[in-house]
Amino acid sequence: MKIPSIQSMLDGAHGNHQTLWQYVLQSEFLDSGVPAEKLIERVLSTYSIMKKAVENGIRENGPSLSGLTGGDAFKYNTYMISGRSLLSSFNARAIAYAIATNEQNASMGVIVAAPTAGASGILPGVLIAAQQEFGFSDEDIVHSLIVASGIGAVIATRATVSGAAGGCQAEVGSAASMAAGALTFLLGGNDEQVVHASALALKNSLGLACDPVAGLVEVPCIKRNGVYASMAITACDMALAGIKSVIPPDEVIDAMFQIGSILPSSIRETAEGGLAITPTGIEAKKRIFGIKE
Repeated sequence: MKIPSIQSMLDGAHGNHQTLWQYVLQSEFLDSGVPAEKLIERVLSTYSIMKKAVENGIRENGPSLSGLTGGDAFKYNTYMISGRSLLSSFNARAIAYAIATNEQNASMGVIVAAPTAGASGILPGVLIAAQQEFGFSDEDIVHSLIVASGIGAVIATRATVSGAAGGCQAEVGSAASMAAGALTFLLGGNDEQVVHASALALKNSLGLACDPVAGLVEVPCIKRNGVYASMAITACDMALAGIKSVIPPDEVIDAMFQIGSILPSSIRETAEGGLAITPTGIEAKKRIFGIKE
């Protein structure tokens, strides 16, 4: 699916008297030739995988294969259930579920790249928490996921969702943008609010380095998924209040691409800068790969 701009998505939906999810679904049908009913079945299957990853992730309390991470979703979920969280139950659930999904990725579990494995927790974390908190049907979630896919398609077309090409702003930033737009749609926001929520989330991710310790998608990726799930909710809330991004959504995407192109290669997934080359990061790499002095 190739949608050239957020504005074209809005114009197409309005011109055809369609909702955003209907327009995105039609665009995918025209591009792939797969009937709408089959596409919806695929999205529902994808959502089932997302839910399973969360269920497994919040139960597991052991280390990842590298020993770098593991058990934080279990800890946060336990903390949330205790009632001690400073956040709303919805926000806290989204954080727990985002971490759970990304820990499943680190443990070689089955996840859905949304849009990438390193940012796989944000979209499911937000939407699964929303369904549990507010009682949305699977059909509602499927429609919101289709909206998210449209936003992601624009970002991938105009810019990139690759950390190696654009830094973590392209991965976690894109995921937060997709989640913010999807949640705004789910909560009944109008089309303009949907796209401004996505822009608010993305523009507050600009310049984010991709600096994974030992080159593994664990530190800081897993906890970053939790933080940016919360940020996506914040962007949605701001948009629903009527707050707009002064910079239009498409220009925010273009800015992300421009920033990514000038980020040093050392902070674009090479593990040659940032957190990856801190003393602790270097020691972790030596331990994991058996590197001796």
